[in-house]
Amino acid sequence: MDHVIQFEGIPMSKSMRGMCKEEDYAFLGEKGESHKETDTLGEDWKEDKVERVRRRRERVQQEQERVREVEESRKEKEQQWRHHVAELASTQEQRLRDRLARLRRFRDFQRSVLAEEMSLQTDSESSQALDQLLTRI
Repeated sequence: MDHVIQFEGIPMSKSMRGMCKEEDYAFLGEKGESHKETDTLGEDWKEDKVERVRRRRERVQQEQERVREVEESRKEKEQQWRHHVAELASTQEQRLRDRLARLRRFRDFQRSVLAEEMSLQTDSESSQALDQLLTRI
């Protein structure tokens, strides 16, 4: 019967009161509660907004961290690649030097063998002949 007391406070004619039913005024009782709910909804909305902002910041921070890690990984791989290429270049250069040294020793060996075979000729003629023979070989 609380609703009767509440509804008596509403100004309206007696005939109008008779026509209206309790459920027609039910929203009046809920109005005060809905205002409280609206306040809690507003607070919930604010909390949700703060939570969304916090999650967005976390995602941005995680993305920045991921980008930084990818960049560091790329730099490290690039440095490893440069080191690898430098090692290959130095190895190849060393092989070429070794090959050049072997070829020079072989040329010297050929020159000495040919010099022994041509020892009968004069020195100036033999050096020219040696050069010609080595050039042909």
